[in-house]
Amino acid sequence: MIQKRSVYSFLILLIVLVSATSSGCLRDFDEQESSHLGIRDVELSADSVKSTYVWLNVTTYVENMGANSDSNATVVLKVFNKNTGLLEKKQEARIGPIEQWETKAVSQSISLLKSEDYRISTTIMDDGQLSYERKMILTGLDTLQNDMHDTGIQIETIDFLVRETSSKGVVIQNDIYLKNEGLETSKDYRILIKAREMDARLVADKEWISSGEIKPEETSIRSVNLTVPAGYNYVVEISVWDGNTIVNTDEDYMQLNPEKVIDKDQLVQNKDINTADFLVEDEEDYNWEYDYVAGETADEAETPGFTGPIAIIGFIAALYMARRRLQ
Repeated sequence: MIQKRSVYSFLILLIVLVSATSSGCLRDFDEQESSHLGIRDVELSADSVKSTYVWLNVTTYVENMGANSDSNATVVLKVFNKNTGLLEKKQEARIGPIEQWETKAVSQSISLLKSEDYRISTTIMDDGQLSYERKMILTGLDTLQNDMHDTGIQIETIDFLVRETSSKGVVIQNDIYLKNEGLETSKDYRILIKAREMDARLVADKEWISSGEIKPEETSIRSVNLTVPAGYNYVVEISVWDGNTIVNTDEDYMQLNPEKVIDKDQLVQNKDINTADFLVEDEEDYNWEYDYVAGETADEAETPGFTGPIAIIGFIAALYMARRRLQ
């Protein structure tokens, strides 16, 4: 008898717990249904696919099912690791004013590793209160194809230094600033640098260099010397190669024969430039020694150079005065 009572008591307790849990779920559901702001749909698209990560665009379609809203409602995007359950990403975007029965798209961008699976939660927060929530599971990111022409390597700027001048031409050092704007260390790409004369479009010189591996958000300088004829203007063309494919290009200008305006009528003439004036010498190559003149002393160096002529003039003046006296 006591055993039956224990079984009945356990069943009653179980029913109470199930009822309490069910009523809580129904209450949350009713709160979401009675809210003015709701989520009509959520779309995910891949904006950029790298070898180890992907940039996703998450677009939440917010619908106003009540009166006009001018509140500071926001869409909160949370990304949890499906295996560990840990929160990995969190973003918040303001919805802004939204009229009754209007649907508004709110887009957010996140980067995720392709090797993991995720649980994504999109929530509407209205004046600090949960208004609506939508959840989804994201898997299979590692099956996405990589963007072949997006390397993350950007050409920031180029500096030109004159290293040597001769009858054969001018040796110009090109310092190329490469920045990795990706989220992973870049590959070692081949880079082709050309110096092309502006008017005739003739290639004066070209060289191949390598970019080397560059860490995310870091800038690396790669230098190459090009020999070009003096007195011409050049376009320096840079192309980044991944195998046999050009994945990035840029150019800058090097004017060894610039033009200038010489009067108000905008007459233009070529201005000659002496490239030797811009010759850059290394300090270790610079000779700081100087030679003394043989047999010269400090007193001799300070003696004025017009002593002889002044003595001759004085002698002539004396002869002239003596002649006047004789007359």
